Parts: sequence; C-alpha cells; structure tokens
Amino acid sequence: MGAAQRSVNSLVLEERSGAVVTLRLNRPEKLNPFNPAMCGALVQALLRAGDERSVRAVVITGVGRGFCAGGDLDYIRDARSRKSVQDLEELLKLGKELCLAIATMPKMVIAAVNGPAAGGGMSLALACDLRIASEDASFTQAFSRIGLYPDFGATFFLPRLVGLARASELFYTAEQISAAEACRIGIVCRVCPQDRFEQEVQELAQSVAEGPPLALRDVKRTMVGDAHRQLAEALDEENRLQVHCFLTDDCAEGLAAFFEKRPSKFCGH
Repeated sequence: MGAAQRSVNSLVLEERSGAVVTLRLNRPEKLNPFNPAMCGALVQALLRAGDERSVRAVVITGVGRGFCAGGDLDYIRDARSRKSVQDLEELLKLGKELCLAIATMPKMVIAAVNGPAAGGGMSLALACDLRIASEDASFTQAFSRIGLYPDFGATFFLPRLVGLARASELFYTAEQISAAEACRIGIVCRVCPQDRFEQEVQELAQSVAEGPPLALRDVKRTMVGDAHRQLAEALDEENRLQVHCFLTDDCAEGLAAFFEKRPSKFCGH
C-alpha cells in the first residue's frame, strides 16, 4: 500500500503506509523545536496511533534538515522575560504526556533521527523504543548551555542506554556527538547514508510491523514493567527542577548569550 498523508495538524504531519504511521514534526524553519502546540499535536497523534488496531509501528521524524531542536528558545525566552512559570509548566506537562504515551503504547515507536536532535529533541529520541539515524544526525544534551535542567525524560533514559559515566559527561559538558558515536555507545541501532535513510527507516518499520503484535507488545511491556511508574516520578522531578532553574539568573544569562551568540557568564544565582 502506498503512503497516504493526512494533515490533521500542520505542526505534525501524519502519513500511513500499510501498518506503519509516520509522524513528521513540521517546523523546519527552526529545526522543529517544541512549543506547546506542536508538542500537544504529537501527543494526540501518538494516542490516535496507539488506539488504532491496524497500526503496528509508529515512526517519528522531522521535516527538513533537523529532527528536533528541543524546546523553542523563542518561546522559553519570552516566558523567562515575564517569569511565566505557567507557560513553561504547560510545555513540561506535555513533555511528560509525550514520554508516557510512548512508554505505555502497545506499538513500537521508532525515532528516525534525520538531523540534529538537541535538548528535548534528543530526549524524545531516547524515549522511543528504537532509534535509527542518518549520517547527518547529531545528538546534544544542550541544557547546560542555557542554564536549564534536562527534561522530557532525559535523566531517566540516557543513563539506562549508555551508562552513568557517559550520560554524566553528556549532561555536564553539553557535548555534541555524531551519529556514528551515538551508534557506538548504544543510543541508536544503526546509521544510514542520507540518500538511503528514508528507505532504511521504512524497511525497519515494516519489519517491526510484520512481527507478531501480541508477542512484541508483551516484550515491550515486560521490558518496561513497572518502570513507567519510575519514569513518571523522574519526569515530575525533572519538571520541578526545571522550573527552579528557569527562574535563576543563570537561565536568563544563558538565553541572552545564546541569542547574542556569545559565551555565557554564569554566576550561580
């Protein structure tokens, strides 16, 4: 069956090919960063796919040259200038819903990382069941660059994938790693040439979709087990600490430095 596109929301494009649903984050002019509208649209699209019995695999990817740049820094800067905790909490609440939707869904969710995945964008990839990357992909836990705390489940998923020592290094240094390095340390399962990326993503998704759905569902359920409760607790703690960091002078300085394209001068306040 050929792919059919259904534009339920312009911020997240939905395509259906057989038993595979592909969700494309669609803010390419800014590398697909999260604002509440796009995050909410992705949550709703995931819930629809999870409820549709004929869907057996879900792919999340980005339109254009980026996967997801994380939180929209224009949105966060505006909220920080007004010290609007409510605006930040709206985004964080949706991030929690997003991670739990993926963790509790009986279908396999594949992150097809087509380009940069930074901050919450990298966290989104980590939350998925499988990750495949193009050679153009990169991964960054960029939060410390702007005085913020990791969110969207990063502190839960990353140490479980790469170990505490490497996760700590990525959190503390905000090092950007290549797709090849991400594969070497276990973040992604394979790296593909850009010109074959879409084909290999579809082949992987089709392979998963053709598997026994009940067996795969039970494997996912067994591996997740009670960890979804731990995930919910970790997300709540991330969100609490993120709000604390958001209100600091360091966050204001980190955002100002980012937009002024200069090094940050953090003061610890």
